[in-house]
Amino acid sequence: MGTKSADQWRISDELWERIVPLLPPPPSHPLGCHRQRTEDRPAMNGIFFVLRTGCQWNALNATGICSSSTAHRRWQEWVDDGVFERLWAVCLEAYDEQVGIDWLWQALDGAMTKAPLGGGKNRSQSDRPGEAGGETQRAGRWQGRALGHRHRRGAPARLPVA
Repeated sequence: MGTKSADQWRISDELWERIVPLLPPPPSHPLGCHRQRTEDRPAMNGIFFVLRTGCQWNALNATGICSSSTAHRRWQEWVDDGVFERLWAVCLEAYDEQVGIDWLWQALDGAMTKAPLGGGKNRSQSDRPGEAGGETQRAGRWQGRALGHRHRRGAPARLPVA
């Protein structure tokens, strides 16, 4: 990824100034001989890149913004510390000051539906197609042949149901 296109994903100085007070102090290494910790800003740039683009964490390595392992580790630390909840609150307050939020009229929308192929309620596990509950197929190539049945290569041998 070129420098110009990678720069469009970087956090502005104004936003970074709002984020810094929300971050916890970096943990110290118990032995004191640890490799120097990556700075917070490149890690946050990497996190925001993943959140904005929807790419996988490992795809972050190709951008040059931050290593994927560093960004993901920092993401986990900051989620546990509540950094993103505090950031959300700060941003919400800033939006309310600049644009205004009508707090008297709010709506919530949602949908709850059964997941496709999700199985029945309180069902421990689904059965394979064509099986009654609790009936399992035995593994092994010899079973179909031993019973005189032919089956295609790769297809499971089916035993006759009595």
